[in-house]
Amino acid sequence: MTLNERRTVVERGRPSGGELARRVVVLIFGLIQILIGLRIVLLLLDAREANALVRGILDLSQVFVSPFEGILRTDALRSRGSILDIAAIVAFVGWTIIELIAIWIVGIFRREPA
Repeated sequence: MTLNERRTVVERGRPSGGELARRVVVLIFGLIQILIGLRIVLLLLDAREANALVRGILDLSQVFVSPFEGILRTDALRSRGSILDIAAIVAFVGWTIIELIAIWIVGIFRREPA
């Protein structure tokens, strides 16, 4: 194996800085989307808010949903105990759009080898 071949193998083994930044962006926004998705499901299923895990997910996801509350006239639809959190659905779409913009911005600065 020549020196040039060794460099190629090593370079292919590690992601570039731009690729690493893209992966971090996808990870962070993926975690936000999972939290919001769990919030939607838990409220639809009328999960017990007294449960520590449920309360933790609802409280943590509220941080990401609150900027999107009030965009529509109705933030939630209620039927008996179930709640369709419309603000959370809007937040899910909003964070996905922000993620796409962030990935696009990271892509501008990526350098691919020739």
